[in-house]
Amino acid sequence: MLLTLVVLYLLGTIALGLWAAKRVKTSADFAIAGRNLPLVMIITTTFATWFGAETVLGIPAKFVDGGLGAVVEDPFGAGSCLILVGLFFAARLYRMTLLTISDYFRERFGRNVEVLCSLIIIVSYLGWVAAQVTALGLVFNLLSDGAISIRVGMVIGTMSVLAYAMFGGMWSVAVTDFVQMIVLVVGLSAIAFFAAELAGGADQVLAVAASRDLFRFLPEPGFTEIAFFIGAAITIMFGSIPQQDVFQRVMSARDVKAATRGPVIGGVCYILFAFVPMFIVVSALVVMPEQAEALMRDDPQKVIPTLVLERMPFVMQVLFFGALLSALKSTASATLLAPSVTFVENVWRHRFPATSDREQLRTMRITVLVFSVCVCAYAIASEGTPIYDMVSATYQVTLVGAFVPLAAGLFWARATTQGAVMSIVFGLLGWVALLVTPAGEVFPAQLAGLGGAIAGMVIGSLAPQRAVQNRHGAHLKVVGLSEPQAPERGAS
Repeated sequence: MLLTLVVLYLLGTIALGLWAAKRVKTSADFAIAGRNLPLVMIITTTFATWFGAETVLGIPAKFVDGGLGAVVEDPFGAGSCLILVGLFFAARLYRMTLLTISDYFRERFGRNVEVLCSLIIIVSYLGWVAAQVTALGLVFNLLSDGAISIRVGMVIGTMSVLAYAMFGGMWSVAVTDFVQMIVLVVGLSAIAFFAAELAGGADQVLAVAASRDLFRFLPEPGFTEIAFFIGAAITIMFGSIPQQDVFQRVMSARDVKAATRGPVIGGVCYILFAFVPMFIVVSALVVMPEQAEALMRDDPQKVIPTLVLERMPFVMQVLFFGALLSALKSTASATLLAPSVTFVENVWRHRFPATSDREQLRTMRITVLVFSVCVCAYAIASEGTPIYDMVSATYQVTLVGAFVPLAAGLFWARATTQGAVMSIVFGLLGWVALLVTPAGEVFPAQLAGLGGAIAGMVIGSLAPQRAVQNRHGAHLKVVGLSEPQAPERGAS
């Protein structure tokens, strides 16, 4: 019965997404919902996109293992990213009416930087989407009591998201996110209250958390410990700022007020509500201590689902898996759409220009399908990798390769194309150098990469500039711009 209700819920969200797809007439409708979303939908789609598999399953597993300090990357860094976007980046980017974040790189630094950053952004999404697909496979495996293997569950989950994301784009994602966030908040809140009752009260749960030193946030006062703490904190905080899914939510807003306030409110709500799964997993330690400890040694991501399936009534099970599927599908749909739009707009169309907007829209939909197949294959190949680790690793490449060119381009008038190229090269080299050597065990690779990216931007921008070719084919000397150039092609 539970599996049947879950399937019905999946079919309902697909139907809702296909209904929303009727609004899609142009590529701008598909990519950024025609810049028509009100503030409330910007908040819900931002929150729902962030609240994914790692929040419901990955963060609790990390929290019970290492306390608040172990989850500084997510939710604290992830939520802070949205707040920073709203405060410092949203207004400047929104006024440029671009279709993708990589369009900005083209207008500010030229086509080569656009393509480089686009490839970095696209690759970064593999791990994040794969984490959602992995969690969907785990859900179907648990609900079917093992009758559906995790790999088959991954395929089913991917198809359920693809069914509406491929046709409705951002409109379908935003509408389904709105409904799924309501289910998510109501469902997890009810589970938290019921779990507290099973544990003998919230005070008992908090006492157990305190006895296990789970409220410890700051690292040990050593150089290596502090460096890795800072590296973890900034990975998503800065690394997700140049991501297309964040940019899409900013550009989908109907006005600059919604574009700036939506991410801030969504980020604050995300940080606060991420404590709910952490509370539930500690409740499991109280309610079923021996079983929870065994699961933590085997697969800590199964602690909360097991608590719900074995210790809670049927109604609570329906609420939990409805909330969990809402979290997974909202994140998966957004992260399938973002790299696909980036690829078509910033890589594909340079080699194969669309003859019409309708043709470009069709290409975007085909790309969503192809990327979904790639992600599902990657998720199956990565089976066994912790969800939290799959997500956190994806942001390191954008942190070292795309964040500095974006921030410098917006806030430093002397930033140049030469500086942007050197920033990308130095950032990636510094990151890889520590990843593949023992030095990475002493100092975080992403922090070294970020330092290299900053150094490359400064050195490259202040050094004598060599002549390059602009997008119109004329030769010019690359110099800093006090303001970004007007976009080549608007999105609205």
